[in-house]
Amino acid sequence: MAEKLSFVVSDPVGLHARPATILVNQASKFTSNIKLVYNGKEVNLKSIMGVMSLGVPTKATVEIVAEGDDEKDVIASIAKVIKEQKVAE
Repeated sequence: MAEKLSFVVSDPVGLHARPATILVNQASKFTSNIKLVYNGKEVNLKSIMGVMSLGVPTKATVEIVAEGDDEKDVIASIAKVIKEQKVAE
């Protein structure tokens, strides 16, 4: 069963390069398959090119889906980074 986390991007520039890089680096520490879902499209959260290709704007609702052995840790860790980086409120 996959773990999910939904949030609304509050950064006025949207999900731009700096927070996207931090999220990708965090996701890359885990073995689970981690996807970022926005507007019906899914990309690998471990791929900066994939994340940037979505062009997630401010006030967009996105979902992170983690599937694998450490999926609960993934969601907890990503949620912490999102809050620390003020990507979402």
